[in-house]
Amino acid sequence: MSLAGRLGALQERDFRLFFLGQTTSLLGDGMVPVALSFAVLDLTGSITDLGLVLAARSIPMIAFLLVGGVFADRLPRRMVMIGADLLRFGSQGLVAALLISGHAQIWQIIVLQAVNGGATAFFNPALTGLTPALVSRERLQQANVLRGMSMGLGGIVGPALAGILVETVGSGYALAVDSLSFAVSAVFLAQLHLPPHVRLPAQSFLRDLHDGWKEVHSHTWLWVGVLAASIGNMMMAPFLILGADISRTTLGGAGAWALIVAAFSAGSFLGGLAALRARPRRPFFFSFACFLPFGLPMLLLALGAPAFGVAVGAFIAGAGATVGNAVWETTLQQQIDPQALSRVTAYDWFGSLAFQPLGSALTGPIALAIGTDPTLIGAFVIVTGVNLVALSTRSIRGVVAQPRPATVVAD
Repeated sequence: MSLAGRLGALQERDFRLFFLGQTTSLLGDGMVPVALSFAVLDLTGSITDLGLVLAARSIPMIAFLLVGGVFADRLPRRMVMIGADLLRFGSQGLVAALLISGHAQIWQIIVLQAVNGGATAFFNPALTGLTPALVSRERLQQANVLRGMSMGLGGIVGPALAGILVETVGSGYALAVDSLSFAVSAVFLAQLHLPPHVRLPAQSFLRDLHDGWKEVHSHTWLWVGVLAASIGNMMMAPFLILGADISRTTLGGAGAWALIVAAFSAGSFLGGLAALRARPRRPFFFSFACFLPFGLPMLLLALGAPAFGVAVGAFIAGAGATVGNAVWETTLQQQIDPQALSRVTAYDWFGSLAFQPLGSALTGPIALAIGTDPTLIGAFVIVTGVNLVALSTRSIRGVVAQPRPATVVAD
C-alpha cells in the first residue's frame, strides 16, 4: 500500500478535523514539561515545589479517570471533550496570566494544575470512545496510529518551542500557547458531524462503574494486559529520575538528557509509519512483543553506554511503544461494546497509571539503598519479565483480530 493509502484516514472529513485539533493540542502538551518546570523554578527555586506542582497535575488525572469514563459513556462524548478542553484552556490561561503579570504564587499554580489534570481525566476516556465514530472501520488503526504519531511529533517540537519562548519572553508565554491549543481543539471538535448519542438506561453512578468493571473482568486478556502495563509503567520512573541524574553527572549534562528524551519521541513518530502497515492476526500478543524493548534504555544507562547509545535504545523503545499502543487501542475499539468503551478505557488508563506515583516515590530510596545501576537493572528485568509473562499468557495469545462484535477466542 502506498503512503497515501496508509494515510487514508485523513481523507475522511471528521477524522481530519479531529486530527488537526488534536495535533495542535498535543503540540501544546509537549511544551508543558519545559515551560512549567522553569515557571516554578524561576518563581521559587524549589525542587519540592516543582514536585508538588507535578503531583497536583497527575494525581487528579488518575483519581478522576473512572468518573470521566462514566460521564463519557453516559453523555455525548464530544460534549465531554469540549468541556474538558475549555476547562484546560481556562486553567492554563490563568497560570499564564499570573506568570506574565508577575502575580503568580505557588499555591495558585498547584490549584490550577489540579484543575487541568482533572479535566484530562474526562477527556482521555471520551477520546478513545469517540474515535470509532470518526473514521471507517477499516481505517481505525490508521487513525490510532496517526494520533500516536502526532503525540511523538509534539514531544519533539513542543519542548524545543517551549525552550525558545522561555529563553526569549518567559515561561508564562509558553503556557499561554498551551492554553490556546486547547481552544483550537475545542473549535475543531465543535465542527464534527457525529451520529446521535445512544442514551444508556437510567441507573446509578456506582452501577455504571460496576458494569464497566464487569466488562473489563469478563475479558481475561484485558485485565491481565492492564496489570502488566501497570507494572511496566511503574518501572518507567527509574529511567526518568535516574536517567536525568546520570546525564547531569556523567553523560554531559542537560543536552545529553534532551537527546535521549527527544530520541524516544522521534522513535514514537517514526514507529507510527511502521504501525500504519501492521495488521497482526493476534493483536494483543503483537502489542506486548512491541513493548519488549521498553526497558532497553534503562539497561544501557546501567551499563555505562554513552548518551548516543542510550538515545538509540530510547528510539527503539519509543517506536515499539507507539506501535504496540496503537494496536492495543484498536483492539479495544473493535472488541468492546461501544456503549461501555469509555468506561473500559478509563479502567485501562487508571490501571496503567495508578502505580506511577509509587514508582516515583520509591526510586530515590531504593537507589540510595542498593545503588543507581542495580536499580536500573532491576527495573529492566521487571519490565522485560512482565512482558514475557504477558506473551506467554494463553488469553493474550488467543485474541484474534476481527471486527466487533465478534467473539474473542481463548478468553
